[in-house]
Amino acid sequence: MTFLSLIFGWWIYKPYSKFISLVLKIKGIKVGGNFYIQGSPYLKIRGNPYNIIIDENVSINGNIDLRNRENGKIIISKDVTIDTNSRFVAANNATLNIGKGCKLGSYLIFNCGEDITVGEDCIFGGFCYFQSSNHGTKKDELIKYQDHTYGKIIIGKGAWFGARVTVLPGVTIGEGAVIGANSVVTKDIPSNSIAVGNPAKVISYRN
Repeated sequence: MTFLSLIFGWWIYKPYSKFISLVLKIKGIKVGGNFYIQGSPYLKIRGNPYNIIIDENVSINGNIDLRNRENGKIIISKDVTIDTNSRFVAANNATLNIGKGCKLGSYLIFNCGEDITVGEDCIFGGFCYFQSSNHGTKKDELIKYQDHTYGKIIIGKGAWFGARVTVLPGVTIGEGAVIGANSVVTKDIPSNSIAVGNPAKVISYRN
């Protein structure tokens, strides 16, 4: 498709997107109108495919990786734009809910063992990582055999994340917050604040 688009132009992805939408629907995924994709979806569906919902006017500018197991749900709301090679994973009874109008950079990972809720109109730089589960760390047992711990991640409307931000379990990020590039968020961040660092700390507030 990349070669064809070089020859014939980007319009070639319009009929291609309709074909991919049909394939996803046949596999049980709910896809709204005006779906657009420039790459290939990778599916690893070990749960119910009907738990993956892609609303209207969703654009994916490259490849995407969608995975669920148990009762995990992935909801991509309308008017969301996703850059290439992002991965969405939902397991257990967790729901990943990407709010309306969000813009997601390339190579994002949402790894949901517990709910991750993203408010409307958020912006994400590339290579951000959101992890709502963690390994146990008891010293007398190998970490890989220990039970996970979980914590919901809640992101308020209009938040902005620079590139390579990591957000750990149990964090709430308020509306309009700004998280600087390369930050690691381990605690709640207030609305309209600007936070940077590892661990991320508030340095100022938006005027």
